[in-house]
Amino acid sequence: MTGDLFADSPPDWREPLAPGAVVLRGYALAAAPVLLATIAAVQRQAPARRMETPGGYTMSVATSSCGALGWVTDRSGYRYSAIDPDSGTPWPPLPATILDLGIAAAREAGYPGFAPDACLINQYEPGARMGLHQDRNERDFTAPIVSISLGLPATFLFGGPRRADPARRLPLAHGDVVVWGGPSRLFFHGIAPLRPGLHPATGALRYNITLRRAG
Repeated sequence: MTGDLFADSPPDWREPLAPGAVVLRGYALAAAPVLLATIAAVQRQAPARRMETPGGYTMSVATSSCGALGWVTDRSGYRYSAIDPDSGTPWPPLPATILDLGIAAAREAGYPGFAPDACLINQYEPGARMGLHQDRNERDFTAPIVSISLGLPATFLFGGPRRADPARRLPLAHGDVVVWGGPSRLFFHGIAPLRPGLHPATGALRYNITLRRAG
């Protein structure tokens, strides 16, 4: 992928969110068609599925993964695995189209040298949500989280280090990228229930690509 698809964003595109956290408005917009084609290719190998939580509930968000490690959940708990539990084979490799953008966005947000080994692809339908949670299953908390939004707009909830901390409600549009790390790395975050709608690129769906250093 060429650099012009995610060139350094002007300073007024950067929206500070918290110490160590920033929203890059429209940063992935030019790359969105390529990213959506990449998601489709990944899902042909590792179809999106609604996993079961340790508490026995079925997630409202359908998930898939690519990279050396994939995020999974079942009655045994939340964890990363090199094997797709549905197919019994390794997850698809992390495509350069996603990897390069994630590295560039992390650098833009002040995190040079980001080397993700896990990419979670969340697929939201209207009504799907992600409750407030921390990303704690990774071994390396020094690396940031890079989250790319595609498709229907969503409301991102970003709290603090405690679940009871007030959470900001932040609108995210097609092509927005959120990066958080450092002092904000373990802040609680989530997605409010997705509102019905149609997007020209994704129809009635929202996709979220999340890159992490898990191993």
